[in-house]
Amino acid sequence: IAPTKITTSTIAGGGNIAGIWTLDAGARFQATYADLAERFEADAYYDAGTVVEMGGDKEITAVQYDLSEDVFGVVSTTAGYLMNAMAGDDDTHPAIAVGGRVQVKVTGKVKKGQRLVSAGNGIARAAQQGEATAFNTIGRALEAKTTEGIGYVEAFVTIR
Repeated sequence: IAPTKITTSTIAGGGNIAGIWTLDAGARFQATYADLAERFEADAYYDAGTVVEMGGDKEITAVQYDLSEDVFGVVSTTAGYLMNAMAGDDDTHPAIAVGGRVQVKVTGKVKKGQRLVSAGNGIARAAQQGEATAFNTIGRALEAKTTEGIGYVEAFVTIR
């Protein structure tokens, strides 16, 4: 059976694509959002931006400790690409961004470009001089936060 060729068009709504597909040279998929995420079973409900680690009663839990080396990702509600999409829903199996741009819940001031590490309780913070390692870094802030309290910054997340 010859592959089906789809030309440029707009398809509204949702749907499924079945079969094996290949993108020709120069072809691409585009997404409105920019993070790669996968659904994981959570031990509680976590809102967008929560920093998580493996463990707890289920697959993931909110990161527990300051400078945790167990950081695993960030809860996303705007994944550009969602893997394991049929597993549960946002309450039981939130999408966890493991790469790309995502809003991250942070405490304290953050400078654009600073590395983010865990602050415990599902929150990140800006790493201080000498604190960031390949194992505890969540990503890098793409914007500044000028207040001391809890808020959000867009960050480029890279989990190792």
